[in-house]
Amino acid sequence: MRKLSVASGKLSSEFELIARLTADIRHSRRTILGVGDDCAIVSRPRGSTLFTIDSMVENVHFDLRWCPPQALGARALAINLSDIAAMGGRPTACVVNLGVREGITSRTLERIYSGLRDAARESSTDIVGGNVTRSRELSITIALLGEVGRSVMRRDAARPGDEIFVTGTLGDAALGWRILAGKLKAGGNTKRDRAARKYLVERFLRPHARLYAGQRLAALRPVPAAIDISDGLMQDLSHILERSGVGAEIDASRIPVSPAYRALMGDDLVHALTGGEDYELVFCVKLGHSESELSRRLRVGVRRIGTIVRGKRLNVIGASAPIVAGWDQLRSRG
Repeated sequence: MRKLSVASGKLSSEFELIARLTADIRHSRRTILGVGDDCAIVSRPRGSTLFTIDSMVENVHFDLRWCPPQALGARALAINLSDIAAMGGRPTACVVNLGVREGITSRTLERIYSGLRDAARESSTDIVGGNVTRSRELSITIALLGEVGRSVMRRDAARPGDEIFVTGTLGDAALGWRILAGKLKAGGNTKRDRAARKYLVERFLRPHARLYAGQRLAALRPVPAAIDISDGLMQDLSHILERSGVGAEIDASRIPVSPAYRALMGDDLVHALTGGEDYELVFCVKLGHSESELSRRLRVGVRRIGTIVRGKRLNVIGASAPIVAGWDQLRSRG
């Protein structure tokens, strides 16, 4: 039995830790065998299977000094759920790998799993297994299965003439991270300013995957091209353009931003255009859908921001500053 140093002094092995973290996990009927064997057994979906994986690494994606463990656990699942949402799917089951560094207490890990279990329950996702390993930094990696029915949204389906829409508001999470990391100058200390900063921080710490919106979008005909906004609108939209072999024209004045964003940034849209981790959806649909109709269908605010055009260029109309690429995992974060 391998030793794993956990700061509580009460746990001596990874197996004891796994048993404690997974003790309260409940499964749906589609899980035949969950935690406790060499593999989980899940029933086969009737449609296609989606499979995604993502990691969160300490001092790259989060800092425990300002990221509550429960929020961290929920966030680790949410960023995977957002990939399923972007293809119009339903999440089914996941496995979790924890990389545990020296100094992490069992209480911290239990709180991470508490947030993870809550997020799994809310999204009807079964946690069916995982692993614990020693690591230099705390990390959480989740591999997630999902399923889709007749239609799946892909990045290669955009066509000239399609209109480009986004859900929700953009740039909030980028500002929230900068507030937490001390990279955004303090604003005023009025009640309004404090409320704005609190809202932006929450948008970063507790993102919400647009699962229902994605499933409703996938029911449209023709099926839209779509992607979730994890690395910034400009960069993620560029992935659709590259895969579809088209260009786009974006009207910066149409970019949706929250009152909290506006309170801190005014008319500066750089974070709304390039900031990542909002986990909203950007999608391209055939001409003829209104914002109000789509908002009702998806149960979330929707804004038309541009058009798919011929060619390979992404042009931003009305931008006051050069647009740079969004968040890149292999670049330092600024």
